[in-house]
Amino acid sequence: MNPPKFSTLGCRLNAYETEAMKELSQQAGLSDAVVVNTCAVTAEAVRKARQEIRRLRRENPSARLIVTGCAAQTEPDTFARMDEVDAVIGNTEKMLPDTWKSMAADFIGKTEAVQVDDIMSVTETAGHLIDGFGTRSRAYVQVQNGCDHRCTFCIIPYGRGNSRSVPAGVVVDQIKRLVDKGYNEVVLTGVDLTSWGADLPAQPKLGDLVMRILKLVPELPRLRISSIDSIEVDENLMQAIATEPRLMPHLHLSLQHGDDLILKRMKRRHLRDDAIRFTEEARKLRPDMTFGADIIAGFPTESDAHFENSLKLVTDCDLTWLHVFPYSKRAGTPAARIPQQINGNVIRDRAARLRAAGEAQVQNHLAAQIGKTHRILMENPHMGRTEQFTEVTFDAAQPEGQIVTASITGHSGQKLQA
Repeated sequence: MNPPKFSTLGCRLNAYETEAMKELSQQAGLSDAVVVNTCAVTAEAVRKARQEIRRLRRENPSARLIVTGCAAQTEPDTFARMDEVDAVIGNTEKMLPDTWKSMAADFIGKTEAVQVDDIMSVTETAGHLIDGFGTRSRAYVQVQNGCDHRCTFCIIPYGRGNSRSVPAGVVVDQIKRLVDKGYNEVVLTGVDLTSWGADLPAQPKLGDLVMRILKLVPELPRLRISSIDSIEVDENLMQAIATEPRLMPHLHLSLQHGDDLILKRMKRRHLRDDAIRFTEEARKLRPDMTFGADIIAGFPTESDAHFENSLKLVTDCDLTWLHVFPYSKRAGTPAARIPQQINGNVIRDRAARLRAAGEAQVQNHLAAQIGKTHRILMENPHMGRTEQFTEVTFDAAQPEGQIVTASITGHSGQKLQA
Protein backbone atom coordinates (compact mmCIF):
# COMPACT_ATOMS: atom_id res chain seq x y z
CA MET A 1 0.00 0.00 0.00
CA ASN A 2 2.15 2.83 -1.28
CA PRO A 3 0.74 6.39 -1.24
CA PRO A 4 0.23 8.01 -4.66
CA LYS A 5 3.10 9.85 -6.31
CA PHE A 6 2.39 13.29 -7.80
CA SER A 7 4.08 15.19 -10.60
CA THR A 8 3.13 18.85 -11.14
CA LEU A 9 3.73 20.83 -14.31
CA GLY A 10 2.97 24.51 -14.86
CA CYS A 11 1.77 27.27 -12.61
CA ARG A 12 1.63 27.93 -8.89
CA LEU A 13 -2.11 27.26 -8.91
CA ASN A 14 -1.46 23.76 -10.24
CA ALA A 15 1.04 23.21 -7.44
CA TYR A 16 -1.55 24.40 -4.93
CA GLU A 17 -4.14 22.00 -6.33
CA THR A 18 -1.67 19.11 -6.24
CA GLU A 19 -1.41 19.61 -2.48
CA ALA A 20 -5.20 19.46 -2.24
CA MET A 21 -5.27 16.27 -4.35
CA LYS A 22 -2.70 14.67 -2.07
CA GLU A 23 -5.03 15.20 0.88
CA LEU A 24 -8.12 14.05 -1.03
CA SER A 25 -6.43 10.90 -2.35
CA GLN A 26 -5.01 10.09 1.07
CA GLN A 27 -8.44 10.46 2.68
CA ALA A 28 -9.90 8.20 -0.01
CA GLY A 29 -7.26 5.52 0.57
CA LEU A 30 -5.84 5.54 -2.96
CA SER A 31 -2.57 3.65 -3.26
CA ASP A 32 -0.08 2.49 -5.88
CA ALA A 33 -0.91 5.31 -8.26
CA VAL A 34 0.92 8.09 -10.09
CA VAL A 35 -0.90 11.39 -10.73
CA VAL A 36 0.34 13.89 -13.34
CA ASN A 37 -1.10 17.41 -13.02
CA THR A 38 -0.60 18.91 -16.48
CA CYS A 39 -0.28 22.41 -17.95
CA ALA A 40 -1.73 23.60 -21.27
CA VAL A 41 -0.36 27.14 -21.56
CA THR A 42 1.74 26.29 -24.64
CA ALA A 43 2.07 23.41 -27.10
CA GLU A 44 5.47 22.78 -25.52
CA ALA A 45 3.80 22.35 -22.11
CA VAL A 46 1.54 19.64 -23.55
CA ARG A 47 4.55 17.94 -25.17
CA LYS A 48 6.35 17.97 -21.82
CA ALA A 49 3.29 16.45 -20.16
CA ARG A 50 3.33 13.50 -22.58
CA GLN A 51 7.07 13.14 -22.04
CA GLU A 52 6.61 13.14 -18.26
CA ILE A 53 3.85 10.51 -18.49
CA ARG A 54 6.08 8.18 -20.51
CA ARG A 55 8.96 8.66 -18.05
CA LEU A 56 6.77 7.97 -15.03
CA ARG A 57 5.30 4.86 -16.66
CA ARG A 58 8.80 3.48 -17.26
CA GLU A 59 9.72 4.15 -13.64
CA ASN A 60 6.43 2.83 -12.25
CA PRO A 61 5.38 -0.03 -14.55
CA SER A 62 2.76 -1.50 -12.21
CA ALA A 63 1.24 1.73 -10.86
CA ARG A 64 -2.07 3.12 -12.03
CA LEU A 65 -1.39 6.35 -13.91
CA ILE A 66 -3.90 9.23 -13.67
CA VAL A 67 -3.65 12.40 -15.78
CA THR A 68 -5.38 15.63 -14.77
CA GLY A 69 -4.88 19.41 -15.03
CA CYS A 70 -5.40 21.91 -17.82
CA ALA A 71 -4.06 19.79 -20.69
CA ALA A 72 -6.24 16.89 -19.56
CA GLN A 73 -9.22 19.26 -19.51
CA THR A 74 -8.59 20.74 -22.96
CA GLU A 75 -7.30 17.58 -24.70
CA PRO A 76 -8.73 14.55 -22.83
CA ASP A 77 -8.63 12.31 -25.89
CA THR A 78 -4.93 13.03 -26.44
CA PHE A 79 -4.10 11.49 -23.08
CA ALA A 80 -6.79 8.80 -23.09
CA ARG A 81 -5.21 7.41 -26.27
CA MET A 82 -1.80 7.04 -24.61
CA ASP A 83 -1.05 3.43 -23.70
CA GLU A 84 0.65 4.61 -20.52
CA VAL A 85 -2.50 6.29 -19.14
CA ASP A 86 -5.18 4.53 -17.10
CA ALA A 87 -7.51 7.45 -16.35
CA VAL A 88 -8.05 11.11 -17.28
CA ILE A 89 -9.87 13.47 -14.91
CA GLY A 90 -10.77 17.11 -15.45
CA ASN A 91 -9.94 20.22 -13.45
CA THR A 92 -13.30 20.19 -11.70
CA GLU A 93 -13.28 16.48 -10.98
CA LYS A 94 -9.79 16.54 -9.45
CA MET A 95 -11.07 18.73 -6.61
CA LEU A 96 -13.99 16.44 -5.70
CA PRO A 97 -13.63 13.88 -2.86
CA ASP A 98 -15.96 11.46 -4.68
CA THR A 99 -13.59 11.29 -7.65
CA TRP A 100 -10.78 10.01 -5.47
CA LYS A 101 -13.10 7.66 -3.55
CA SER A 102 -14.18 6.06 -6.82
CA MET A 103 -10.55 5.81 -7.96
CA ALA A 104 -9.59 4.08 -4.72
CA ALA A 105 -12.63 1.77 -4.67
CA ASP A 106 -12.57 0.45 -8.21
CA PHE A 107 -9.99 2.04 -10.42
CA ILE A 108 -10.97 0.83 -13.87
CA GLY A 109 -13.91 -1.55 -13.30
CA LYS A 110 -16.93 0.63 -12.59
CA THR A 111 -14.97 3.91 -12.77
CA GLU A 112 -15.00 5.73 -16.09
CA ALA A 113 -11.54 5.99 -17.61
CA VAL A 114 -12.26 9.57 -18.72
CA GLN A 115 -14.02 11.92 -16.29
CA VAL A 116 -13.93 15.40 -17.85
CA ASP A 117 -17.09 17.50 -17.71
CA ASP A 118 -17.91 20.92 -19.17
CA ILE A 119 -15.66 23.32 -17.25
CA MET A 120 -17.76 26.30 -18.41
CA SER A 121 -20.69 25.10 -16.31
CA VAL A 122 -18.75 25.36 -13.04
CA THR A 123 -19.84 28.27 -10.84
CA GLU A 124 -17.76 27.77 -7.68
CA THR A 125 -14.10 27.24 -6.91
CA ALA A 126 -12.65 25.06 -4.17
CA GLY A 127 -10.15 27.62 -2.99
CA HIS A 128 -10.01 26.73 0.68
CA LEU A 129 -9.26 23.03 0.59
CA ILE A 130 -5.84 23.26 2.17
CA ASP A 131 -3.99 25.48 4.61
CA GLY A 132 -0.29 26.10 4.36
CA PHE A 133 0.88 25.11 0.91
CA GLY A 134 4.25 26.69 0.20
CA THR A 135 7.48 27.00 2.14
CA ARG A 136 7.54 27.06 5.91
CA SER A 137 7.62 30.85 5.70
CA ARG A 138 5.19 31.63 2.86
CA ALA A 139 1.71 30.27 2.21
CA TYR A 140 -0.37 30.51 -0.96
CA VAL A 141 -4.10 31.12 -0.85
CA GLN A 142 -6.25 30.54 -3.93
CA VAL A 143 -8.93 33.24 -4.05
CA GLN A 144 -10.04 32.94 -7.68
CA ASN A 145 -10.11 30.50 -10.58
CA GLY A 146 -10.97 30.68 -14.27
CA CYS A 147 -11.13 33.63 -16.68
CA ASP A 148 -13.96 35.48 -18.45
CA HIS A 149 -11.66 37.05 -21.05
CA ARG A 150 -10.86 35.46 -24.38
CA CYS A 151 -7.41 36.61 -25.45
CA THR A 152 -6.85 35.25 -28.93
CA PHE A 153 -3.68 33.32 -28.04
CA CYS A 154 -4.90 31.73 -24.80
CA ILE A 155 -6.28 28.24 -24.21
CA ILE A 156 -6.46 28.59 -20.42
CA PRO A 157 -10.17 29.61 -20.12
CA TYR A 158 -11.03 26.29 -21.76
CA GLY A 159 -8.98 24.49 -19.12
CA ARG A 160 -10.09 26.56 -16.13
CA GLY A 161 -13.59 27.72 -17.03
CA ASN A 162 -15.17 31.10 -16.33
CA SER A 163 -14.04 33.34 -13.48
CA ARG A 164 -15.28 32.45 -10.02
CA SER A 165 -14.27 33.85 -6.65
CA VAL A 166 -13.79 32.57 -3.13
CA PRO A 167 -15.87 34.77 -0.76
CA ALA A 168 -13.86 37.30 1.26
CA GLY A 169 -14.95 35.84 4.59
CA VAL A 170 -13.63 32.41 3.64
CA VAL A 171 -10.31 33.96 2.53
CA VAL A 172 -9.92 35.97 5.74
CA ASP A 173 -10.67 32.94 7.92
CA GLN A 174 -8.09 30.88 6.05
CA ILE A 175 -5.42 33.58 6.39
CA LYS A 176 -6.12 33.84 10.12
CA ARG A 177 -5.50 30.09 10.44
CA LEU A 178 -2.26 30.41 8.48
CA VAL A 179 -1.01 33.24 10.69
CA ASP A 180 -1.88 31.15 13.76
CA LYS A 181 0.31 28.41 12.28
CA GLY A 182 3.25 30.81 12.11
CA TYR A 183 3.29 31.93 8.49
CA ASN A 184 4.76 35.40 8.02
CA GLU A 185 3.69 35.92 4.42
CA VAL A 186 0.58 35.04 2.43
CA VAL A 187 0.35 35.20 -1.37
CA LEU A 188 -3.05 35.58 -3.04
CA THR A 189 -3.24 33.50 -6.22
CA GLY A 190 -5.67 32.96 -9.08
CA VAL A 191 -5.92 32.63 -12.85
CA ASP A 192 -7.22 36.18 -13.38
CA LEU A 193 -6.74 37.72 -9.96
CA THR A 194 -8.02 41.23 -10.72
CA SER A 195 -11.40 39.77 -11.74
CA TRP A 196 -11.94 38.60 -8.15
CA GLY A 197 -15.36 39.54 -6.82
CA ALA A 198 -17.23 40.10 -10.09
CA ASP A 199 -19.39 37.01 -9.44
CA LEU A 200 -20.00 37.77 -5.75
CA PRO A 201 -22.87 39.80 -4.23
CA ALA A 202 -22.17 43.57 -4.49
CA GLN A 203 -19.32 42.74 -6.92
CA PRO A 204 -16.38 43.76 -4.69
CA LYS A 205 -12.94 44.39 -6.23
CA LEU A 206 -9.55 42.89 -5.48
CA GLY A 207 -8.57 46.06 -3.65
CA ASP A 208 -11.55 45.58 -1.32
CA LEU A 209 -10.31 42.08 -0.50
CA VAL A 210 -6.76 43.30 0.13
CA MET A 211 -7.91 46.09 2.44
CA ARG A 212 -10.23 43.71 4.29
CA ILE A 213 -7.46 41.17 4.86
CA LEU A 214 -5.05 43.82 6.15
CA LYS A 215 -7.72 45.25 8.45
CA LEU A 216 -9.09 41.99 9.84
CA VAL A 217 -5.77 40.14 10.13
CA PRO A 218 -3.54 42.83 11.70
CA GLU A 219 -1.03 40.23 12.87
CA LEU A 220 -0.19 39.21 9.27
CA PRO A 221 3.28 40.71 8.60
CA ARG A 222 3.30 40.46 4.79
CA LEU A 223 0.62 40.15 2.10
CA ARG A 224 1.64 39.60 -1.50
CA ILE A 225 -0.48 39.43 -4.65
CA SER A 226 0.55 37.42 -7.68
CA SER A 227 -0.02 38.17 -11.36
CA ILE A 228 -2.52 40.94 -12.10
CA ASP A 229 -4.03 42.65 -15.13
CA SER A 230 -3.00 46.28 -14.64
CA ILE A 231 -5.95 47.73 -16.60
CA GLU A 232 -8.34 46.16 -14.05
CA VAL A 233 -6.61 47.54 -10.94
CA ASP A 234 -9.19 49.34 -8.81
CA GLU A 235 -8.98 52.45 -6.63
CA ASN A 236 -8.76 50.53 -3.35
CA LEU A 237 -5.82 48.48 -4.60
CA MET A 238 -4.01 51.68 -5.53
CA GLN A 239 -4.85 53.01 -2.08
CA ALA A 240 -3.38 49.89 -0.50
CA ILE A 241 -0.20 50.30 -2.57
CA ALA A 242 0.08 53.87 -1.30
CA THR A 243 -0.75 53.36 2.38
CA GLU A 244 -0.21 49.73 3.42
CA PRO A 245 3.44 48.79 4.04
CA ARG A 246 2.38 45.21 4.74
CA LEU A 247 1.34 44.88 1.07
CA MET A 248 4.57 43.87 -0.65
CA PRO A 249 6.02 46.26 -3.30
CA HIS A 250 6.20 43.68 -6.08
CA LEU A 251 3.60 43.23 -8.81
CA HIS A 252 3.72 40.79 -11.70
CA LEU A 253 1.85 42.26 -14.67
CA SER A 254 0.06 40.44 -17.47
CA LEU A 255 1.26 42.78 -20.25
CA GLN A 256 1.90 40.31 -23.12
CA HIS A 257 3.12 42.93 -25.64
CA GLY A 258 4.23 46.51 -26.13
CA ASP A 259 2.65 47.39 -29.47
CA ASP A 260 -0.93 48.67 -29.71
CA LEU A 261 -1.82 46.84 -32.93
CA ILE A 262 -0.56 43.50 -31.60
CA LEU A 263 -2.36 44.10 -28.29
CA LYS A 264 -5.57 44.68 -30.27
CA ARG A 265 -5.03 41.48 -32.26
CA MET A 266 -4.40 39.65 -28.98
CA LYS A 267 -7.76 41.04 -27.77
CA ARG A 268 -6.08 42.58 -24.74
CA ARG A 269 -7.92 45.33 -22.90
CA HIS A 270 -5.06 47.80 -22.51
CA LEU A 271 -2.77 49.84 -24.73
CA ARG A 272 0.95 50.43 -24.43
CA ASP A 273 0.47 53.82 -22.74
CA ASP A 274 -1.88 52.26 -20.18
CA ALA A 275 0.90 49.95 -19.03
CA ILE A 276 3.44 52.76 -18.80
CA ARG A 277 0.97 55.00 -16.97
CA PHE A 278 0.15 52.30 -14.42
CA THR A 279 3.78 51.55 -13.58
CA GLU A 280 4.55 55.26 -13.24
CA GLU A 281 1.55 55.84 -10.95
CA ALA A 282 2.31 52.82 -8.79
CA ARG A 283 5.94 53.94 -8.37
CA LYS A 284 4.85 57.44 -7.37
CA LEU A 285 2.71 55.88 -4.65
CA ARG A 286 5.37 53.32 -3.64
CA PRO A 287 8.88 54.30 -4.80
CA ASP A 288 10.35 50.87 -3.95
CA MET A 289 7.83 49.05 -6.18
CA THR A 290 9.30 46.49 -8.60
CA PHE A 291 7.51 44.89 -11.53
CA GLY A 292 7.62 41.58 -13.28
CA ALA A 293 5.72 40.91 -16.50
CA ASP A 294 4.60 38.25 -18.96
CA ILE A 295 5.59 39.07 -22.55
CA ILE A 296 4.96 36.99 -25.68
CA ALA A 297 7.49 37.00 -28.51
CA GLY A 298 6.49 36.26 -32.09
CA PHE A 299 2.71 36.64 -32.01
CA PRO A 300 1.27 36.22 -35.55
CA THR A 301 1.78 39.34 -37.75
CA GLU A 302 4.45 40.71 -35.35
CA SER A 303 6.82 42.79 -37.50
CA ASP A 304 10.29 43.95 -36.52
CA ALA A 305 8.80 47.33 -35.60
CA HIS A 306 6.08 45.72 -33.46
CA PHE A 307 8.73 43.68 -31.66
CA GLU A 308 10.92 46.71 -31.04
CA ASN A 309 7.96 48.36 -29.29
CA SER A 310 7.66 45.29 -27.09
CA LEU A 311 11.39 45.27 -26.37
CA LYS A 312 11.35 48.97 -25.51
CA LEU A 313 8.47 48.41 -23.07
CA VAL A 314 10.91 46.58 -20.76
CA THR A 315 12.74 49.85 -20.05
CA ASP A 316 9.75 52.16 -20.53
CA CYS A 317 7.97 50.37 -17.67
CA ASP A 318 11.25 49.61 -15.87
CA LEU A 319 10.37 45.93 -15.61
CA THR A 320 12.67 43.80 -13.50
CA TRP A 321 11.50 40.19 -13.64
CA LEU A 322 10.37 38.93 -17.07
CA HIS A 323 8.53 35.76 -17.99
CA VAL A 324 9.13 35.52 -21.74
CA PHE A 325 6.94 33.16 -23.75
CA PRO A 326 7.78 32.29 -27.36
CA TYR A 327 4.40 32.35 -29.12
CA SER A 328 2.87 28.88 -29.29
CA LYS A 329 0.12 28.03 -31.75
CA ARG A 330 -2.76 26.48 -29.78
CA ALA A 331 -5.47 24.65 -31.71
CA GLY A 332 -8.89 26.13 -30.97
CA THR A 333 -7.65 29.68 -30.40
CA PRO A 334 -8.33 32.53 -32.89
CA ALA A 335 -4.62 33.38 -33.14
CA ALA A 336 -3.90 29.91 -34.51
CA ARG A 337 -6.05 30.76 -37.54
CA ILE A 338 -4.18 33.96 -38.42
CA PRO A 339 -2.44 33.30 -41.79
CA GLN A 340 0.70 35.30 -41.03
CA GLN A 341 2.45 33.05 -38.49
CA ILE A 342 6.04 33.97 -37.57
CA ASN A 343 8.97 31.71 -38.41
CA GLY A 344 10.13 29.64 -35.43
CA ASN A 345 13.73 30.82 -35.67
CA VAL A 346 12.58 34.44 -35.62
CA ILE A 347 10.41 33.74 -32.57
CA ARG A 348 13.32 32.14 -30.71
CA ASP A 349 15.62 35.05 -31.58
CA ARG A 350 13.12 37.62 -30.36
CA ALA A 351 12.50 35.67 -27.15
CA ALA A 352 16.25 35.56 -26.53
CA ARG A 353 16.53 39.33 -27.02
CA LEU A 354 13.69 39.91 -24.55
CA ARG A 355 15.33 37.63 -22.00
CA ALA A 356 18.64 39.47 -22.43
CA ALA A 357 16.86 42.78 -21.83
CA GLY A 358 15.27 41.29 -18.73
CA GLU A 359 18.62 40.07 -17.45
CA ALA A 360 20.10 43.55 -17.85
CA GLN A 361 17.19 44.94 -15.83
CA VAL A 362 17.80 42.38 -13.09
CA GLN A 363 21.45 43.36 -12.88
CA ASN A 364 20.50 47.04 -12.63
CA HIS A 365 18.08 46.24 -9.83
CA LEU A 366 20.63 44.16 -7.92
CA ALA A 367 23.34 46.81 -8.21
CA ALA A 368 20.95 49.46 -6.88
CA GLN A 369 20.34 47.45 -3.71
CA ILE A 370 23.96 47.39 -2.51
CA GLY A 371 24.29 49.29 0.74
CA LYS A 372 20.53 49.27 1.37
CA THR A 373 18.90 47.61 4.34
CA HIS A 374 16.12 45.10 3.64
CA ARG A 375 13.65 43.08 5.66
CA ILE A 376 14.15 39.55 4.38
CA LEU A 377 11.83 36.58 4.86
CA MET A 378 14.00 33.49 5.30
CA GLU A 379 12.92 30.50 3.20
CA ASN A 380 15.78 28.36 4.47
CA PRO A 381 18.75 29.08 6.79
CA HIS A 382 20.85 30.59 3.99
CA MET A 383 18.29 32.11 1.57
CA GLY A 384 15.45 34.59 1.90
CA ARG A 385 13.58 37.18 -0.16
CA THR A 386 13.25 40.91 0.12
CA GLU A 387 9.89 42.64 0.03
CA GLN A 388 10.46 43.04 -3.75
CA PHE A 389 10.86 39.23 -3.96
CA THR A 390 14.58 39.38 -4.73
CA GLU A 391 16.57 36.39 -3.49
CA VAL A 392 19.21 37.09 -0.83
CA THR A 393 21.89 34.64 0.26
CA PHE A 394 23.59 34.57 3.67
CA ASP A 395 26.84 32.91 4.68
CA ALA A 396 25.72 32.67 8.30
CA ALA A 397 22.59 30.66 9.08
CA GLN A 398 19.44 32.67 9.84
CA PRO A 399 16.21 31.56 11.56
CA GLU A 400 14.06 29.85 8.93
CA GLY A 401 10.60 31.34 8.48
CA GLN A 402 11.50 34.57 10.24
CA ILE A 403 11.89 38.11 8.89
CA VAL A 404 15.42 39.40 9.44
CA THR A 405 16.82 42.87 8.80
CA ALA A 406 20.12 42.90 6.93
CA SER A 407 22.34 45.15 4.84
CA ILE A 408 23.06 44.16 1.23
CA THR A 409 26.79 43.79 0.59
CA GLY A 410 26.90 42.51 -3.01
CA HIS A 411 25.27 40.38 -5.67
CA SER A 412 26.02 37.30 -7.75
CA GLY A 413 24.01 35.92 -10.65
CA GLN A 414 20.41 36.95 -9.94
CA LYS A 415 20.81 36.98 -6.16
CA LEU A 416 21.76 39.55 -3.57
CA GLN A 417 24.26 38.86 -0.81
CA ALA A 418 23.86 39.99 2.80
